[in-house]
Order: sequence, then C-alpha cells, then structure tokens
Amino acid sequence: MGLFRLLARTTIGLLFVGHGTQKLFGWFGGGGPEGTGQFFDQVGLRPGRRWALAAGAAEAGGGLLFALGAATPLAAAAVSGSMITAIKTVHWEKGVWVSAGGYEYNLVLLAAVFGLTENGPGKWSIDGALRRDRWGTGWALAALAAGAAGSAAVLAAVEQEAEKEVEQPTADRESVTAAS
Repeated sequence: MGLFRLLARTTIGLLFVGHGTQKLFGWFGGGGPEGTGQFFDQVGLRPGRRWALAAGAAEAGGGLLFALGAATPLAAAAVSGSMITAIKTVHWEKGVWVSAGGYEYNLVLLAAVFGLTENGPGKWSIDGALRRDRWGTGWALAALAAGAAGSAAVLAAVEQEAEKEVEQPTADRESVTAAS
C-alpha cells in the first residue's frame, strides 16, 4: 500500500502542478494569466486574470504539497477548492460525463484526493517523515469542507464584483446627467 500511495499522490499532485502552471505561466500549452483570464471572464469569474492567478496558485502550490505528501490536508483543501469551483462554473450544467464536458474527471480527482488524505500520504512522504503518514476521516472531511468553503468564498467574491459592475455604470450615468 505504501507504493500505491506514493505513485497516486505524486501523479495527482504533479498533474495539478502542471495544471496550475498552465494558468500561471502558460506552460504545457496553457493560456497563462491572460488567456486563462479571458476564459474565466467568459464563464463569469471576473476579473478573470485575478481568478486565473488564484486558481493557478492553488493548483500549483496545493499540487506540489500533495505530491510531496506535505501538509496533506492543506494541499487537499487547495486542489479540492479549485475542482469544486470548476464543477460549479464550467462543468455542472453539462452533466456527469466528461465526453460532454461534464464533471466526471473533477469528481474522480476529488474522490482520489479525499481517499489519499484520509489514508495519508504514506511513509515515503514529508508528512510520513514527521510521523504523520495517516490523517484519518476527520482530516479528510475537514479538507473537503475547507475546499468547498474556499470555493464558496471565491464565488461570493465574484458575485460581489459583478454587483459592483452593475452599480458602477449607473453611478457614472447619474454623475454625467447631474453635470449636464
């Protein structure tokens, strides 16, 4: 079981690092902050560049921690928050199956991250070296809840920003009318 945990967490973690660096730097064919930001703008995550950088940092940083088996619940919360936000903003309306753009892949990643957090990163990890090779169900649930809370906070901030955009043009029009 130690070898499986090592292979699973390094594979998942490094794929998240790659996914995050696509957003942050445009590596591996990614759009970087500008291209990803434009996509985020299109799906309603405005300002897109800001949220692209935040998602990239969560995925790259959380993925690196996850791959190393370091602060595993924190790493799981970071990548889970990103996946939950992706499900809510991009994939949910398309249904389950990834062949139709759905959330199947994101859900599999969430389940794998949850399982590896619950069972721990194993002895061949930084947490293991610190005698924390197993975290347990409570920590896994807390990481998932923290990821969901982070996602909710991002979406609330996006909603608040959208409300400001709606109010701003009205305020601008009123000042122009008053000046006339």
